[in-house]
Amino acid sequence: MTTVWRRTMVYLGLGPDDEYDDYGTQGDLSGGVAEPVTPISRSAAARPAVAAQAQRPQAPIYSTPPESGDGPAVRPVPITAEDPSKPRVRAVPQRSNARAHLVTPTSFGMVQEVADKFKAGQAVAVDMGEADRELSRRLIDFLSGMCYGIGGEMEKIENGLFLLSPIGVEVPADERRRLLNSVLGD
Repeated sequence: MTTVWRRTMVYLGLGPDDEYDDYGTQGDLSGGVAEPVTPISRSAAARPAVAAQAQRPQAPIYSTPPESGDGPAVRPVPITAEDPSKPRVRAVPQRSNARAHLVTPTSFGMVQEVADKFKAGQAVAVDMGEADRELSRRLIDFLSGMCYGIGGEMEKIENGLFLLSPIGVEVPADERRRLLNSVLGD
């Protein structure tokens, strides 16, 4: 039982293995002839000489002479006054004030009209007053995903009234009041 236990421990690498202790007793494979090893010289004399000065670029050598006899066809490009690595200051474009397009969907197919107006850069107000609960949920899910995917924001103005604004379009307060009055006044 002890030999089985010992072999298991050796197999798992948990015990000493006597088989590998005698690695020096085998015959020399090289036939007894050892080649001398020459050390690598690390002195400064053994290293290649490095030029003390950096080489300057030379004028281009042409295989055929330039067509015009005025001079070389290659000339240095002057450096502009503006450094391209410096950030440039530019005016932020002003957000356009827009009149929102009002849509009162009665079916999910009307979402195409909302998406087309939104993609064209026009703000869209969606009145969910005539839609049932399930249709309203589907429309809100789709429109919020569209706003996220295309870029823009979806804002709840009133219960059942949502305003979709593309990036760069701002709906002023008086337009919001007009939308609210048109929905509540009906």
